[in-house]
Amino acid sequence: MNNQHQSGDVLKLDANMTIPELDDQRLEWYSPLEQPFYLAGFGWLREKQRYRRLPEKPAWILPEAVDNLANCTAGGQIRFTTNAVSLSIKVKLSSAANMYHMPATGQCGFDCYIGEPGEQFYYSTARYDMKQTEYESVLFTDMERADRSVTLNFPLYQGVQEVWIGLDPSARISPPPAYDNSEKILLYGTSITQGGCATRPGMAYPNILSRRVNREFLNLGFSGNGKGEPELAHILAEIPDPACLVLDYEANCVSTESLQKTLPEFIRIYRNQHPHTPILVLSGIPYAKERYSKQLKLEKEERKGVQLGTVERLRENGDANIYFYDGSTLLGENAHECTVDGIHPTDLGFMRMADGLTPILKKILA
Repeated sequence: MNNQHQSGDVLKLDANMTIPELDDQRLEWYSPLEQPFYLAGFGWLREKQRYRRLPEKPAWILPEAVDNLANCTAGGQIRFTTNAVSLSIKVKLSSAANMYHMPATGQCGFDCYIGEPGEQFYYSTARYDMKQTEYESVLFTDMERADRSVTLNFPLYQGVQEVWIGLDPSARISPPPAYDNSEKILLYGTSITQGGCATRPGMAYPNILSRRVNREFLNLGFSGNGKGEPELAHILAEIPDPACLVLDYEANCVSTESLQKTLPEFIRIYRNQHPHTPILVLSGIPYAKERYSKQLKLEKEERKGVQLGTVERLRENGDANIYFYDGSTLLGENAHECTVDGIHPTDLGFMRMADGLTPILKKILA
């Protein structure tokens, strides 16, 4: 009994698992809403200065669930260059961590990458008491005084009301490296697109792709609610300068018939505004239960066929900028080991998704 009781104190036994205290040195606090910081991933930020993924008052009525999920900050990034020796973050969340199958670090945390585009390397994740809705966390300290490009990824499954960047008083701040151009890559989909269930924000597949393709990415995945509604097609068509639209919403279709109805209409609405923007239709990744359910496997094959058939018909009718990718191949060998619950990818699953999509995305953009 005594050993059982003691095992619960592992945080006291392993110094690497404790939450570090902010040291007493004075920090200068900055809002990333101010220059020279660059906020990526929020297509309507100028509208209300809110960390939100859809417009506050769109011309088209949003489904209530989508309207709520738009306040989750998946895909948001704070980008800047600094010679700071210390970097901390102060965050006010909309609510506390509450998911059983996704770590608080992915749901509510920020993580930090350092490096130029194409050479960004993970450095740290915000560590905090997951029961809290406000936290301060050290992301790095005692670094060499040298210019470095920093990318901070926003939480995937929580709203952020406020965030502040704390730098040592002598730190210099300048704009981040430029993107290759101003065109944005839009990803519309489900919880998988949103990032469920990455252990930290940088491991959601859209964020992995953003480190390999030097463009701004907008994560428009809505957990359980990527259903291909025409209202969403109209709203996405308002986003200026699209480089590519990825449609990854099979997982939330209630039926094959629903997909047959929504997919051609979604594409038609988007094409009215963007006749030449590349569109990539991505069929669903495999589920663990498919091995044991002929019915599920048959449904997945039918839905893949609907998406492939839609793309082929449009190409035959002259749309040379629409593409299909078979998502059932993305998780590769031992796909059943790549999810947390048979559906939502782990970091391994997301890395494999990104590995498969990187070459096709680069080819489309070229």
